[in-house]
Amino acid sequence: MTDEELYRRYLDGDEKSVDELMKRYEAALILYITGYLHDVHEAEDLMIEAFAYLFTKRPAIRDGGLKAYLYKTARNMALRHKHKWKIHFSLEALEEEPESETLVEEVIQTAEQRRILHFCMEQLKSDYREALYLVYFEGMSHAEAAYLMGKAEKQIADLVYRGRKALKKKLEKEGITDAKS
Repeated sequence: MTDEELYRRYLDGDEKSVDELMKRYEAALILYITGYLHDVHEAEDLMIEAFAYLFTKRPAIRDGGLKAYLYKTARNMALRHKHKWKIHFSLEALEEEPESETLVEEVIQTAEQRRILHFCMEQLKSDYREALYLVYFEGMSHAEAAYLMGKAEKQIADLVYRGRKALKKKLEKEGITDAKS
């Protein structure tokens, strides 16, 4: 069932569809908002607020537009709360243990590459970072990212292209030489 079908069901009185929509987008929205606020707890609160806004305002949403609408709402809320950015140390990451079949070296190498990627992404211009995140991490089309960021589709294509080049340079500086442009 599509997001829009679930949303329409909610508008028709089916409360269970709310749970399904939240399950679909909860983790991804929290991650997206955390990119702005650097505070997972505030991101969780804003994710709930974004859904509350959607369900109380009940906007008319075109087919294929719910995800972009939800992300744009979350983005606007995060920008309003941006002054509260804080970095928190997470003990949760230290408590995770690799599965027995996985070599510890692989886990460490993967975690280190992920850390370097996030470090390099943080150094990019904010428009590059956001365009790359939406297109590659969230799987949005250029049109959806354009709507969300308030830009033209061509601008998103340019931001993605330039962002990839800039990211590749930063990754190479950090010793990751097999990054594709």
